[in-house]
Amino acid sequence: MGALRGWHIVVLLIVVLLLFGAPRLPELARSLGKSLRILKEETKALTSDDESSGTDDGPSQPSAKDETNDK
Repeated sequence: MGALRGWHIVVLLIVVLLLFGAPRLPELARSLGKSLRILKEETKALTSDDESSGTDDGPSQPSAKDETNDK
């Protein structure tokens, strides 16, 4: 029921063509491609940041026992 069939895609393309017009479609496709490229680059950067921070053993927080012994 939720799958897109061939005629669904055709109807969607016709609706997009009617809404935006033929002259603006290349511009819309170009901006969509740029947006997807930026999203992909940022996702890749976040993934590499997570991997590099996972190997870094930053300063650990003192345990509750250490805090009570200081008093």
